Amino acid sequence: MTFKILVNDWVRENDGAGFTLPIVSSSSSTRDLHFFSAPWRLLHHQTATMRFSLENSVSSMEGLVNSGLNPVRVFGVRKHQSCFVPASSLNLRKSGACGFGIGVVMKNQCFVVAASAASVGGSKVGHFENTLPSKEVLELWRNSCAVCFDVDSTVCVDEGIDELAEFCGAGNAVAEWTARAMGGSVPFEEALAARLSLFNPSLSQVQNFLEQKPPRLSPGIEELVQKLKVHGKHVYLISGGFRQMINPVASILGIPRENIFANQLLFGSSGEFLGFDKNEPTSRSGGKAVAVQQIKKAHGYKTLTMTGDGATDLEARKPGGAELFICYAGVQLRESVAAKADWLVFNFKDLINSLG
Repeated sequence: MTFKILVNDWVRENDGAGFTLPIVSSSSSTRDLHFFSAPWRLLHHQTATMRFSLENSVSSMEGLVNSGLNPVRVFGVRKHQSCFVPASSLNLRKSGACGFGIGVVMKNQCFVVAASAASVGGSKVGHFENTLPSKEVLELWRNSCAVCFDVDSTVCVDEGIDELAEFCGAGNAVAEWTARAMGGSVPFEEALAARLSLFNPSLSQVQNFLEQKPPRLSPGIEELVQKLKVHGKHVYLISGGFRQMINPVASILGIPRENIFANQLLFGSSGEFLGFDKNEPTSRSGGKAVAVQQIKKAHGYKTLTMTGDGATDLEARKPGGAELFICYAGVQLRESVAAKADWLVFNFKDLINSLG
């Protein structure tokens, strides 16, 4: 059986307009789902599973949030990390007593990309008050001498260490630690050491990974970096990831290597893994604030903006650090971080357009 439903904001085309999706199900009953702003009549399979086709569109984190659907990370699943993955079909799956999971179905596998925390009454996650910049925030952004970007889940749509771990066969366990580290629930240095100890990557594995897995940049980041340069602003990458994996990203964006603050993997004479350089400020909690302070001291910048998605990025917004923190939630929405940001954006075009 096939019928159609209008989706205004949950899955959006590039222009943000709503469109109609054909929904296909061998359903034997119907039920009302209320986890969006209005109840929609959906076919409901007895196994609580539905599948429907999706063509020429992408899943939008902003659409999920604006629709009141709480996007949450699902441990042990890698593909969900990018909300920009073109999908041939989606899967709506029962997820507990009051939630539904949304997954991308590709090659007969379902990768969960988001879940609803409540099926009745909506979620407050879509009601952030900082998605429109104040006059003061906009002025700070436009007058920033330098703009620093986090890399994982900001400049790139992936978490680099998760991708490397997946390549080395330890993706599931490492992804759990990454979520905890980015949410701020454990010290970053503890999470970094724990993740690396799960797979101990050799130099040859890292080299093979870099050859086979080129960086996947977030939509709009190249245009944003170029426009910042046109406006005379200096661009930096500050990451808890590794230089070996960030150097290719910097090359694509035209960012000089001296503008990279990141961790360094250490290897022995035979290429065996020895650990990471603990002298790098980004190897520990609060390290991004230290990196920002070093940048400001070295170059005399009066105003600096930090842009990222995680708790370690938010830490850079402290006295003596960044004057402005912009939370980019186009890949991962970490609610505790987003709520404390000076400005919350889901699309780099907002930043591009605001520069004038």
